[in-house]
Amino acid sequence: MEDEEIVELFLAREEEAISITQEKYGRQLIGLSMKVVDDHGTAEECVNESYLKTWNSIPPHEPRTYFFAFLAKIVRGLSLDHYKKMRTQKRQSHMVMLSDELDLFVSAPDSTERVIDDMVLSDSLNGFLRSQPEEKRDIFIRRYWFFDDINDISKRFGYSPSKIKSMMMRMRNQLKERLEADGVL
Repeated sequence: MEDEEIVELFLAREEEAISITQEKYGRQLIGLSMKVVDDHGTAEECVNESYLKTWNSIPPHEPRTYFFAFLAKIVRGLSLDHYKKMRTQKRQSHMVMLSDELDLFVSAPDSTERVIDDMVLSDSLNGFLRSQPEEKRDIFIRRYWFFDDINDISKRFGYSPSKIKSMMMRMRNQLKERLEADGVL
């Protein structure tokens, strides 16, 4: 079934929309969540929570043309919330390296100023990504949005892990320059 049809089922409040979504995207969503929480049971819980959140978000949203991205954003957010909760309990992290790589994105405490800063950061980041060739943009997104491992990225794009690492380093440096030029840093 096409995404547009699934969204129509959500809009019509048909419960089969959830089972069709689970059948079509369940594995991918669990895979995304696993990269964050590193626990299959927790990943399943996040994905199941995402179905409820999707049900409650459609309407008003009607993600006919970006349904998987809509789902992925919800699962990613829920997984990060679970990860933060687990991290505060365990004080351990399998994603320390990723946070170190992008620690220049650390935000100020919650405030109106932070909301504005986040909007400016988002505009700069989106502009930076749009300026990149499609393949580099895809690699960057696989690493920092989907949390893919360097080895998985190298297999997917046909490059050595060292080439991916150096590409990521150059892109982070370019991003830093862009953020400085835009006054974000």
